[in-house]
Amino acid sequence: MRFQLLDIVPYRPDPVTGRQVSPADRFAETLEQAVRAEEWGLDAVAVGERHAGHFISSSPTVLLAAIAARTSRIRLNSGVTVLSVLDPVRVAEDYATIDQLSRGRLDITIGKGNEVAQFPLFGLDIDDQWELLADKYALLRTLWRHEGVSWAGSPYTRPLTDVTTLPRPFAGAPRVWHGSATTLFSAALAAQYGDPLFSANAIQPLENYGVLVDHYRAEFARHGHDPRGAFVGAGSGALFIADTTQEAVAAYGPVYNALVAATNVPGNNTPFRDIEHAVADGPALVGTPQQVIDKIARFHGRLGHDLQSISLPTTVPFPRQLEILHRFATEVAPVLRRELPTDLWTERDPAAGRAQTAAADQVAVPA
Repeated sequence: MRFQLLDIVPYRPDPVTGRQVSPADRFAETLEQAVRAEEWGLDAVAVGERHAGHFISSSPTVLLAAIAARTSRIRLNSGVTVLSVLDPVRVAEDYATIDQLSRGRLDITIGKGNEVAQFPLFGLDIDDQWELLADKYALLRTLWRHEGVSWAGSPYTRPLTDVTTLPRPFAGAPRVWHGSATTLFSAALAAQYGDPLFSANAIQPLENYGVLVDHYRAEFARHGHDPRGAFVGAGSGALFIADTTQEAVAAYGPVYNALVAATNVPGNNTPFRDIEHAVADGPALVGTPQQVIDKIARFHGRLGHDLQSISLPTTVPFPRQLEILHRFATEVAPVLRRELPTDLWTERDPAAGRAQTAAADQVAVPA
């Protein structure tokens, strides 16, 4: 198993103490977490993208570029790039720039996002969210694999004539994961192209995400792709590690309960309304290192995932966040890495060296 630290850069006060850092300090924490994640041996770091709600992650490419400049080994990812509301030409340019800065360490995860308020911000109709995602991904994929692109356009993308986006990616098109939280569409889109799937696994019961993964694997096989490339990633709920369950629940429980009570946004509601319920039956990773190991192993038993993403409790004091990250990296990850091996990002990975060429692209290029 591989491990990724995800920060969607929530910007809220601690719901118990009212403490809140400045935006500048919050960004500095994101960068410092990434540096420590590399130092302590995690495999990837991801930055989210939100354009509504209590988040300051509207410019993930800026943060990823800063992380690229301060790291040398760790892989970079997005979580997610909200492609439905973005210009594919600009996405191709911005993320290829990060790929060059990091010398080929970039993956991205695309999705339509789950903040309903973002669509009117960009003059878009939320009823078109899935068509926007599919058409824009087809164009992004083409721009990264071809030069001199001519594109006929659609209701969701404009025509292009003889376009070559610059810079080109570092060593072939970056791997694109498809984020899937609540519907089968993104899972099916990932399978259509032979791309990996990233299951949110963050707020709903595990079985809900298992259905998405099952659909992905069935569709991946139906499209005839190399099964070695059917990688799956999975997120998680809150991460809070302590020496005992009681200590973890006592320290983080009031924060969790207050945050859940304050969240009433479509797509972000959870049935796990208190910390005890979330720890017992939900995706929250709250407890001792062994409890976290056991729960991730239970996730794997249903999802069979290769990449586990974690997120820190960003409203608690930053030194405590780093302590939790260090304990995860040194007490949890090594055990699961040994017990649940994967070919992801190894020489056995079908995309090792990014040997992805236009000839290998099995989806027709619109003209």
